Amino acid sequence: MKTLKDLGDLQGKRVLVRADFNVPLDGTTITDDGRIRAALPTIKALRDEGAKVILMAHLGRPKGKIVPELSLAPVAKRLGELLGITVPLASDTYGPSAHTTVAGMADGDVVLLENVRFNPEETSKDEAVRAAYAKKIAELGEAFVSDGFGVVHRAQGSNYDIAADLPAAAGLLVEKEVTALSKATDDPERPLTVVLGGSKVSDKLGVIENLLTKANRLIIGGGMTYTFLKAKGYEVGTSLLEKDQLDKVKGYIETAEKNDIELVLPVDIVVNAGFPSGDTPINPEVVDAKSIPADRMGLDIGPKSAKLFHDKIVDSRTVVWNGPMGVFEVAQFAEGTRAVAQALVDATAAGAFTIVGGGDSASAVRNMHFAEDGFSHISTGGGASLEFLEGKTLPGLSVLE
Repeated sequence: MKTLKDLGDLQGKRVLVRADFNVPLDGTTITDDGRIRAALPTIKALRDEGAKVILMAHLGRPKGKIVPELSLAPVAKRLGELLGITVPLASDTYGPSAHTTVAGMADGDVVLLENVRFNPEETSKDEAVRAAYAKKIAELGEAFVSDGFGVVHRAQGSNYDIAADLPAAAGLLVEKEVTALSKATDDPERPLTVVLGGSKVSDKLGVIENLLTKANRLIIGGGMTYTFLKAKGYEVGTSLLEKDQLDKVKGYIETAEKNDIELVLPVDIVVNAGFPSGDTPINPEVVDAKSIPADRMGLDIGPKSAKLFHDKIVDSRTVVWNGPMGVFEVAQFAEGTRAVAQALVDATAAGAFTIVGGGDSASAVRNMHFAEDGFSHISTGGGASLEFLEGKTLPGLSVLE
């Protein structure tokens, strides 16, 4: 994979950088700026080289239409605050505003182009359409840096096709992500423990299949727990259940046993009358994982499970975690996720290499105010890190070979 060093002298060069600024917003307020801060090392390195830094990113899913609420204006403002400079926002991606904004740049300046997904061509399935669009963006720059790890699992105009038009390399963030995730997949220090949560087994099929040949220990939490418990013949009440995945999960349980992989499931569950909403009061109770009452819904792992998971995680040399243990947005069902995060912090302190695999897990550790340096690596890419762990070829990386 080519890196910044492969681009040579960048003094005075216009460098297009695909970043991942898909941050959560409350109106125009950014509620978690982690992805913006993750891009700073690459931006600063390019500025130090005297490059003109032209940033591209997406926000949300505007589906090829201009959606004012999904403008990158809040990102430009926050980025400017973090860098201590003004970051102008062009009102388009490759049109008159983009050209005028770039033309006014001095060496070391940073500008941001408007949401690339306001253009239907960005995510078009027609390769010729995407390639023609990428050429229009490429006219703005003299080199391309891919630094949005959260999108490298997709072949899109601004992160894939553009690499055919300009000298291209990975940014420091993408380089860091690949190094960290490879450490967990290529030759991990053992025991290797993988903690999987989140709502559905079907979202993680590929990961489970790949890791059943690599991990020493697989810990299952979150909504996917209940399909595993049902596959073992236990009552799961009204909990989330993917009946169409039961046979597959039974196969996973058998494969784990055959490959001598320790499969760790919760031993107790925090249940409620239903999903917490306006109509359903929050009245949590802890029950045995083997006998969830028929009228109750599992929404988090219980305290015994939290202790069990903690001990298994701390007894590891490499830990990869992807997916919360429960409905962590609601305080009464967040303790399992908090316990797993704390277990990773304790494992890191004991010398283990720990990865928080992006998405909801990364949001959870930040919202719970865990220090980022408590973990070896917090990934910025939920889907991308999952596909990397599946062993898939990621188009946004292969194009940088």
